[in-house]
Amino acid sequence: MSARYDYDVVILGGGSGGLAAGFRAARHGARVAIMEPSELGGTCVNLGCVPKKAMWLAADLAGKIELASALGFDLPRPTLAWQELVTHRHGYIANIHASYRRRLNEDGVVLIPQRGVLQDRHTVMGSDGVPVTAEHIVIATGAHPLRPDVQGAEHGEVSDDFFNLCHAPEQVAIIGGGYIAVEIAGLLQALGSRVHLFVQGERLLERFDAELTLQLADNLRHLGVRLHFGFTTTALERDLHGALRVHGHSVHPREQGNDVFDKVFFAVGRRANTAGLGLDTVGVALGDKGEVVVDDGQTTNVPNIHAIGDVGGKVGLTPVAIAAGRKLMDRLFGHQPDARMDYENVPSVVFSHPPLGHVGLTEEQARARYNGAVRVYRSNFRPMLHALADAPQRSLFKLVCVGEEERVVGVHLLGESADEMLQGFAVAVKMGATKRDFEETVAIHPTSSEEIVLMH
Repeated sequence: MSARYDYDVVILGGGSGGLAAGFRAARHGARVAIMEPSELGGTCVNLGCVPKKAMWLAADLAGKIELASALGFDLPRPTLAWQELVTHRHGYIANIHASYRRRLNEDGVVLIPQRGVLQDRHTVMGSDGVPVTAEHIVIATGAHPLRPDVQGAEHGEVSDDFFNLCHAPEQVAIIGGGYIAVEIAGLLQALGSRVHLFVQGERLLERFDAELTLQLADNLRHLGVRLHFGFTTTALERDLHGALRVHGHSVHPREQGNDVFDKVFFAVGRRANTAGLGLDTVGVALGDKGEVVVDDGQTTNVPNIHAIGDVGGKVGLTPVAIAAGRKLMDRLFGHQPDARMDYENVPSVVFSHPPLGHVGLTEEQARARYNGAVRVYRSNFRPMLHALADAPQRSLFKLVCVGEEERVVGVHLLGESADEMLQGFAVAVKMGATKRDFEETVAIHPTSSEEIVLMH
């Protein structure tokens, strides 16, 4: 650690990855500054995972109330005081902000509430015009939602705007078929909106197992979501009364409609926040989508400049950004030269209705990698609560196994509580568990999770 600079490391961005990196570096004795002009926590805490999960939990409760009525509870029709829910959501997030500030003080990490722009390899200029120098610089500025280049796009909103809603819109269109589109569609439908989901491809969530996404589509239809596959949006139109129409062309003409909407949300991807950071000034290489190009150690082509999280264009998940930030600081300051982020077997969950999660390889990926040495086990069932209430929602679990020993290389779960089940099975996959290991584990009955160890 050099006394030539103001700090050992300056981190641009106080999101989950930047904070985790800063805390780990401080633990190793480094002098750390984080430059963040907005609220701490980045997208996840303020406009992503945390407020989304709060809304999802409310939507899940709404669904449970319906099931309770079907089971014989005499309940009045519930109404949601939307702003009261928002107040609780804001309070929860405020507590997270406070915990971050407390931790920064405890660990001696300096927070500079300004946007930083690189001047050279070791200098960052704050918006106050005061330069800050560091031996290492970490780019952790995240990403932002895209607005497509279609006529009338200004009439639509992006996922960030979802959290500004004051009530559930009566009629909503969502453009996109990825995890953000699917999550917003399910929770708004459950909270009282009538939702149409316009998907350019022929299925949802193309990075997830195809079989599970088809079952998810059926579950969403039972929930009431209208799905329009093979639809390319070409324009939005707002009439004199403020109503919105989605124009486009579909490979399924029967799905063409003339519905009007109160809100239209675009969920068509995200782009790295690299513009205006001065990366070109120091020659940091960017990818085709504007992301910072890094090696397996999170380092750019400029040896003392690094990038973590969404800005690096790898796996866009908060826990991945946190893990990558910690590994980077272990390598730079913790005398662990081989510390690297392992991007294999990263678990991921979509908070759809019901949740969908996976870890490891899909069936298609496994067959491409291992040819014929693949065996797939599956269980399609109604979870007990839904069966009791005679509700149509179904769960689908899959195990993807390879080789004579049937090593489990993929676990795919769609259904009630899949989000809570997956973590432990992710450990099993990472440890190289086999199908026999699963079979020799005594099941917990009656649960949905027992299906994972009882498949045959």
